[in-house]
Amino acid sequence: MITKSAATAISVPTSKVIPLGMTALLGLFIVGFVGFSHLDVVHNAAHDTRHSLAFPCH
Repeated sequence: MITKSAATAISVPTSKVIPLGMTALLGLFIVGFVGFSHLDVVHNAAHDTRHSLAFPCH
C-alpha cells in the first residue's frame, strides 16, 4: 500500500514562490486600484476593458 502525504501531493519549488506571490499582489493592486478608483481619468481609461471582462464599475 502506497500513501502520499499532502506535502508531497502539492509542492511548489521554492524558487517560484516569491515570483508567484509578487504577481498575485500586483494583480490584486491593479484590480483594487483600477476597479474601485474614483478618479475619472483612471475610470475612463479602463472603462471598456472592465466591461468587456464583466467587472462591475458602476
